[in-house]
Amino acid sequence: MKTLHVSLSVKSIPESVLYYTGLFGRKPDVLKPEFAKWWLDDPKVNFALNAVNAGVGKPGLNHLGIEVDDEAELALYYERAKQVGAFAEEGDTECCYAQSTKGWASDPQGIAWEIFKTNEYLHDAAEQPAQACPTGCC
Repeated sequence: MKTLHVSLSVKSIPESVLYYTGLFGRKPDVLKPEFAKWWLDDPKVNFALNAVNAGVGKPGLNHLGIEVDDEAELALYYERAKQVGAFAEEGDTECCYAQSTKGWASDPQGIAWEIFKTNEYLHDAAEQPAQACPTGCC
């Protein structure tokens, strides 16, 4: 199954978490000082917030993405991304409290698309410093 991924850069994690908790009707699945994430089933979305002061730029859309469940889907989306434009395979990486295999594409407007498979969730580990997302990769 594929899941849409939306990543926003925000001025205030607490203020934004309060807003999105009300909008989604539940608390985030992951909450850190510089990061929050909800895995929603309806609509099916992996929704992440990154604090601007964590090095992710200005408030607004950070990037979009497609999260897949297996290697075959990942290979299919990698091939599709290569066919329609620039694509860079990042490979295995630890970012945003998860270990993932990912690649990056850009649409004609320059909007970044992360294509990834999460291999392991690390959000239950000991408190991690803000640089857990040094490039705004979530």
